[in-house]
Amino acid sequence: MTLHPEIAAVTDRIISRSKRTRDAYLGLIGRERDQHIARPALSCANLAHGYAGTEEDRDAMRVAKAMNIGIVTSYNDMLSAHATYYRYPEQMKVWAREAGATAQVAGGVPAMCDGVTQGYAGMELSLFSRDTIALSTAIALSHGLFEGAALLGICDKIVPGLLIGALRFGHLPMVLIPGGPMPTGIPNKQKAAVREAFAEGKVGRDDLLDAEIAAYHSKGTCTFYGTANSNQMMMEMMGLHIPGAAFANPGTKLRQELTRAAVHRLAEIGWDGNDYRPIGLCVDEKAIVNAAIGLLATGGSTNHLIHLPAIAASAGIVIDWEDFDRLSRSVPLIARVYPNGAADVNGFEDAGGMPFVIRELADAGLLHRDLLTIGHGDMTEYGKRPVVAGDGLIWEDPGASGDDTILRPAAAPFSEEGGFRILTGNLGRGCIKVSAVDRDRWTIEAPCRIFQTQAEVQAAFQAGELDRDVVVVVRFQGPRANGMPELHKLTPALGVLQNRGYRVALVTDGRMSGASGKVPAAIHCSPEALGGGPLALLRDGDVVRMSAETNELVALVDPAEWAARVAVEAPPPAEGMGRELFGMFRSLANEAEKGACAVLAGME
Repeated sequence: MTLHPEIAAVTDRIISRSKRTRDAYLGLIGRERDQHIARPALSCANLAHGYAGTEEDRDAMRVAKAMNIGIVTSYNDMLSAHATYYRYPEQMKVWAREAGATAQVAGGVPAMCDGVTQGYAGMELSLFSRDTIALSTAIALSHGLFEGAALLGICDKIVPGLLIGALRFGHLPMVLIPGGPMPTGIPNKQKAAVREAFAEGKVGRDDLLDAEIAAYHSKGTCTFYGTANSNQMMMEMMGLHIPGAAFANPGTKLRQELTRAAVHRLAEIGWDGNDYRPIGLCVDEKAIVNAAIGLLATGGSTNHLIHLPAIAASAGIVIDWEDFDRLSRSVPLIARVYPNGAADVNGFEDAGGMPFVIRELADAGLLHRDLLTIGHGDMTEYGKRPVVAGDGLIWEDPGASGDDTILRPAAAPFSEEGGFRILTGNLGRGCIKVSAVDRDRWTIEAPCRIFQTQAEVQAAFQAGELDRDVVVVVRFQGPRANGMPELHKLTPALGVLQNRGYRVALVTDGRMSGASGKVPAAIHCSPEALGGGPLALLRDGDVVRMSAETNELVALVDPAEWAARVAVEAPPPAEGMGRELFGMFRSLANEAEKGACAVLAGME
C-alpha cells in the first residue's frame, strides 16, 4: 500500500526542518562510534574498577570479545509498574550468557508516579523528573564499559527520560523492555462513578479508597490508557520493543520470554556483527512520525505532545504541534480504550492490541513500514502477535478484531480523524484532545473564572460557585512557573458540572493527565502566563471561546482594551518538598511545544 500523501508530506516537512540538527546529531554519533572511550581503550585500573563487582562474569568481560550490556533500571517497589523489575537484572544476566554476552546494572533512575503525587506539592517535581532521568541515564552509560544497553522503564516521565538520555549515546544499540500492565481490577466506569460521587459528597473517603485499591491492586502498569501505556504503544510504533511486548501481563511465561528475546536480540545487533542497529539510527524522522500516528490512532495521552518533541530533539529532529494537527486529520481513530472507551488495556490487548493496530495502519498506508527497528526486519513484523511455543516465541497474524467496541479496522474506524487540534488566538497557542469529547462540546463559549491553583478550583466547586456555564482558567502552571504539574484532580469536579448540564471547559498553561477525557480542555497554553503570557491578561468574567471546530482560543475582549491590559503578577515560587532544588530546571525550560525541557534547551 502506498503511503498516505499527507503522512509523506508531514514527514518531508520534518526532514527538511530538521536537516541541520539531524546532520549534526548523526555526525556526533558517528564520532562517538569511532572515538568514544570503550573497553579496549580503558586502562587496567579502570577496567578492574568496572569488573570488581561482577566476579561471575569477570573472566568473560576481560576478554572483551562479546557485548557487555548496560542495564539502566527504574526499579522501585513503591510503584506497581516498576516493582515488576525487581528480578529482571539477575534473569537478564543469565539470558545474556545464553547469547554469549554479559550484563551489568549500569545505574538506576528515579521513577515517580503522578498517580501518587497528583494534586499535591510533589507533582511540581514530576515533569523535571524526566530531565533528572535523562541525566541519570547519561551518567549510567558514561563509563565506556558497554557495547549496548537495555532500558527498563514504563511510566510517564521514565520512558521519555530514558530515551532523551540514551539518544545522546546513539551509537549504541539499545532495547526498551517493559514490564506489562496489572490484571484488570474493577471496571473503569465504576471507578470514575465513585470518584464523581465523592466529589459531590455522596460517598465517604473509605468507599473511595476501597474503589481505588480495587482498581490499582497489584504489580504492573495501571490499566487505563494514560501516559504510561501510551509510552508502550509508542515504543512499538517506533520499533524499539521486541514485537508485541507492550501489554503482556507481568509474571506470565509470555512476559518472561519477551524479555529473554530482548536480551538475545540486543546481543545480536552490536557493532561487531553484521546487523548493527544503533538507537540513534533507529530513532529517525519516520520513527517519530510513526509514534505520533500511533498516538492519534489510539487516542493516547496528551502528555506526549510534550514528550515526543523532547525525545525527537535529543536525536536532532524537530517536530511541532502543526505536524500533529495535520497528521490528526488523516489518521483515523481505530481504538477506544478508557478513558476514551469502556475497556482497559487488557481488553485492548485481548481484542488484538498493538499487532492489530500496526497491521491495520500499515496495510492502509498510514505508517512508515521501512524503519530500522531493533527486530529482524521492518515494521511488518510488529503487526504480528507473539505466542509462546516450546522454549521460545513465534509470531502470528492477530486476525480480526476480537471486539469492535474496542478495536476497529482502519477501513471502518470510530472516527475518520485522530482527535487532536491546535488552538490559536489572542490567548496564545494550545492543544486539545477531543477523541473522548462529545462533538456538541467541541466549542465552548462562556465567561471565565480564573484560578492559580487546583485547590482554589476545588474550593469554588464545593461552594457551588461554578454551577453555571464556565470556562475554568488555571494559570501560572507552566514549566517555568511551577514545573507544569498535571491538573487531573480537576477532572471529577469538572465532570460533575458537565453532567449537571452546564457547558464547561478548562484552559491552562499546565498539563492534564494522560487520563484526560470527556471535558474539553485547552492545555499546554503557550506562551505560559509567567513572563507576561496572554493568560496573565485575562480577568474574571471575560468571555472565552474555545473551539476545536474552528481551532480558536480567544478572549472576546475589545482589541484596544486587550492591548492596554497589564499582565497580573505571578505568585512567588513555592518552597518545600524539594521544589526549590528544581529552580534551575524551571528557569532553563523551553516552551511546551519544544518539549518543556531544561536539559535540551541548552543544546538549542
